[in-house]
Formats: sequence, structure tokens, C-alpha cells
Amino acid sequence: MLDKLDMLIALAKTEHFGKAAESLGITQPTLSTGIKNLEDQLGVKLVFRGSRYGGLTPEGQSALAWARRIVSDARQLKDEMRAKKYGLAGQLRVAVIPTALTWAAKLSARFSEKHPKVRFTLLSRTSIEILSMMENLDVDAGITYLDNEPTGRVSTEPLYREHYMLVCGKTSRFAGRPAVGWKELEGEKLGLLTPTNQNRRIINRHFREADATPDPWIESDSTVVLVANVEDGNWLTILPSDLAVFLTQGKDLALVPMSGTTTGPSVGLVAPYREPHTPILQALLAQARQMSSLS
Repeated sequence: MLDKLDMLIALAKTEHFGKAAESLGITQPTLSTGIKNLEDQLGVKLVFRGSRYGGLTPEGQSALAWARRIVSDARQLKDEMRAKKYGLAGQLRVAVIPTALTWAAKLSARFSEKHPKVRFTLLSRTSIEILSMMENLDVDAGITYLDNEPTGRVSTEPLYREHYMLVCGKTSRFAGRPAVGWKELEGEKLGLLTPTNQNRRIINRHFREADATPDPWIESDSTVVLVANVEDGNWLTILPSDLAVFLTQGKDLALVPMSGTTTGPSVGLVAPYREPHTPILQALLAQARQMSSLS
């Protein structure tokens, strides 16, 4: 039945029979037959069908929750047995907000030193996408904001708090100053992350609290693009301090702390709530706890 439950999860995620089949590496008729067999086994209709996918029935929604739980349990069983036989090994898939990628690199590097048989896949995603991917079992864990917007029922290990820096050219009128206020940047040539990123929503909140409105001339989902525009086009951007330092190393750019902000939002490792976690996730959470700058 596990393969049929995988089909239901894929169909709910893609909302399209053809795309779900493609994601599983099977044909669409095989997927349709598998869903029909699952319905026969459970004795209920799971999917509204017409000329195309019409969504899950109420019974289908309940079955989806069970499917995610059962498939996750099966994966955990497999991981635990493998760990008992070979030690920690396998693949860890971690989705990370763009502003935390330097911390993701630190975490994976430290973890790999202790557990060299574990491979990592690190994906840059928004905070909303990270929670959705964990729910759909597309990733094992995430690194995201912990206290700014709801995260749901997850296990968390705080890593650090964000503090913001203005990134500007060394000839900018802001360069060399001890700090710059949010209000001072109103009307300036800003480049910021897109509004789909929680970091941008936090930045917008800081501007509102300073009774100012940001007017970005460029928006991107890539912090590298933002820094490149500062370097080449006399723009300004605002980034968390760790990331700002990393991205501006060796460049003719200046960093100026943002003033007038209270305690920054906390960022940390999140994993689907389970008791117990798989051995590999237990070890990752423990590594995050050891590295935390907030402990």
C-alpha cells in the first residue's frame, strides 16, 4: 500500500494527474489505477474526478494526513535500521531561507565532519515553501524564522538572531557612518528581496515602525543579485549582518549597521515534530543546538 500512499501525496501536491505521475516516474494510467485501487481498499472516494483533477474529497483529505504519517513512519523505520547497521548514512534534504544560507553551510560542514557518510541537499526557499515542503515530505528539515510567523507543529533549535546592515558603495554618503536609520533610506535607490520572502516582510515592518515607506527600484529572490547591483549600479540593499559580511568580502563595498531596531527575529533549524526523530535528524538537531549563538 505504501506506493499507493505515495501516489496520493504526489497528486495532492501537484494537483495534476500527469505531473504527479511524472514526479513519481510512472505513467498517468498507472497513477490513476493506483489511486482507484487505494479507494477500493479503503472503501471511500478520495478524489473528485472530471475532465481533470478536481481536488480531494473530505475522506481524501483525511486519508492524505494518514498517508503522510504512514510514509514518514516507513522512512523512519528504514533510516533507523540502516543506522543500526551502518551508522549515520544517507541523504539529508534541507530547505533554507535565502538569508540563512551561510548558516546552512556552517551546519552542514560541521555535521559532515562528524558523519562523513551523510550527504546534503541544500535548497533556497521561502519560509512558506519550507513548511509546505516538510509537510509534503519533500525535505527532511528547514532553516527558517522561528518567531515572526506561524511555523506549525515542528521541532526547533534556534541558531541566531538577525541584525541588519546597509550595504552600499564606499563612495556612498552613508559609508563610514557608525549607523543609519530606517527613515533615512526613504526615497533612496534600494534593492530588496521580493515580498514572498519573510525577510522582506520583516524589513517592511522596520520601515513602518520608523514611519517610512521603502520604494525598491529592484526586487529579487537572490541576495547575490542585490549585492551585485550595489557593486555595479550605485544601489543600496539591507541584509542580515552575517550574510552581508560574506557577500561583500573582497568587494569595494561598505557595511553600515542599521539603527533603531529592537531585538531581531530568531532563525533556526526546524524539523517535522516526531517522538523520537530519526537518528540522522536527532544528530542534526543536536549539532544545531551545539552551534547556536543563542544558547
